[in-house]
Amino acid sequence: MSNNDTSSINNTMTTLKRLTFKNLGDKVPRRGGTIAPPIARCLFKLLGWKAVGEIPNVPKAIFLALPHTSNFDGFYAIPLILGLDLDMKIMGKDSLFKNPVLASFFTWAGIIPINRSKKGSVLQASIERMKSSEALFLGLSPEGTREYTDKWKTGFYYIADGAQVPIVPVAMDYKTKQIRFLKPVYTTGDYDKDLVKILAQYKGVVPKHPDKMSQLLKNLNK
Repeated sequence: MSNNDTSSINNTMTTLKRLTFKNLGDKVPRRGGTIAPPIARCLFKLLGWKAVGEIPNVPKAIFLALPHTSNFDGFYAIPLILGLDLDMKIMGKDSLFKNPVLASFFTWAGIIPINRSKKGSVLQASIERMKSSEALFLGLSPEGTREYTDKWKTGFYYIADGAQVPIVPVAMDYKTKQIRFLKPVYTTGDYDKDLVKILAQYKGVVPKHPDKMSQLLKNLNK
């Protein structure tokens, strides 16, 4: 990556505007909550974090949660999602839904049960779900683990490409205590080419555990 590219990325990081529930577009899926959002916004503020950037005014998109190196990531992200009143769905193991009480809670929280032993069927089902839904924001972590990995799972890309929806990179930076919603990437069918556009936006992001960050993200700082 050239010095000009690095400078451009750093300038973007410092000029992103603060993101609040008031500047979401009319097409963005909303939960329609009245009690949870203000409570979640207060909690998010007390935690010392802020959200910056912009969520595209579209009804359907794939959101990438990166880097994911700690359970604390969700501790900060969930209050933000609730505070923005976003109707964001997240995939979870179907075993979590065996208890009826917990199943009700997870459904309320926006978790979609999946059987990870059937990889191909999950991908196709996700594409069909995205296509058939009037509105669907789906949050995924392509690293697939909180531990170090040398590669990403590619399902996020093929869901977006198959359903023709944008990929929105979201960065959780523990150095600046920001959750950044970055520039959306529209797929071209060329995974390697589009991955470069996605990765470039994560340069300089610091996770809670840098040693556990995926190799693809570590390579950005070499």
